[in-house]
Amino acid sequence: MDILDSIVIGAGQAGLSSSYHLRRLGIPHLVLDADDAPGGAWQHRWDALTMQDVHGVAELPGSVPPPRTTAQANRAVSSYFAEYEREHELPVLRPVHVDRVTDEDGVLLVHATEGEWRTRTLVNATGTWTQPFLPHYPGMETFLGEQFHTVDYPGPEHFRGKRVLVVGGGASAVQFLGALAPITDVVWATRRPPVWRTDDFTPEAGAAAVALVEQRVAQGLAPQSVVSVTGLMLRPQEQEAARLGVYDARRPMFERIEPDGVRWADGSFERVDAILWATGFRPAIGHLAPLHLRSELGGIQLDHGGRGTTAVKDPRIQLVGYGPSASTIGANRAGRTAARGVRQFLTRSRVSADAV
Repeated sequence: MDILDSIVIGAGQAGLSSSYHLRRLGIPHLVLDADDAPGGAWQHRWDALTMQDVHGVAELPGSVPPPRTTAQANRAVSSYFAEYEREHELPVLRPVHVDRVTDEDGVLLVHATEGEWRTRTLVNATGTWTQPFLPHYPGMETFLGEQFHTVDYPGPEHFRGKRVLVVGGGASAVQFLGALAPITDVVWATRRPPVWRTDDFTPEAGAAAVALVEQRVAQGLAPQSVVSVTGLMLRPQEQEAARLGVYDARRPMFERIEPDGVRWADGSFERVDAILWATGFRPAIGHLAPLHLRSELGGIQLDHGGRGTTAVKDPRIQLVGYGPSASTIGANRAGRTAARGVRQFLTRSRVSADAV
């Protein structure tokens, strides 16, 4: 079995950026993608989400992203990614479902349902979409209505005429409320009071937010999303929901779920027909468990004070779309950093081999 110089797992924004930069550096590699078609997580988003609704899609290196129109985001971004793969002749193989990565006498062995590959380095670009976080509350299994997570949100029209409980304090919850409040009855619950941003989100403010996430990663803590530290802002499409008072009527979390609603801590009851869990995602890194990259604090520590992409415990591994690079802009930058990290490791390895 041949040994590749590098393998990229995942062909979303971070994976494609990494492959582009690896190709520019002349590093032979392969991209393994679990999806049947190009598009990363974007292809799985709800049809009602348009390019005007998304928070932004940064251009992949050497390209122009789709315009912010009323086009469906899942189709527009998927087409963009597909054309990018063709234009730059990126070596993407799909579908490949990676189960685990192990070490075999100093060489990384990537195990998948579809086969095995050996590689000197690995760029992990698996994102978070496949790891939705769903908290457990007493009685949730008894609820007779519908329950959805962001990952399987069917779009606002599905909820018309239903009383919907939206759970979560992030950008997705704000967006769902903005779409649902004008057409149906909604209730909003969060664990903590939402933090609203009242000033402009300048580049300096963005850098400060990313720095907070970097601090956690540098310590080996599990990363928080960049959005979680920027604060919430309302966009024009959410102003009608704001006028209706939805964002001012937020309630603290309920104590338990009952068959036809939720029970609050004060004993009062709220009837709801559906619960929409906008409770976020976790990094999809379970396949890396055999490499023991996690610190005792629960996260994977990265180099350069959390600003790099190299795993401190194993310099063969690059993580992109993880922690501070979990955004489209951050993923692009991380792809370049990861490719350089791969080159640095390969160069050092070959120098060591020659010395011997």
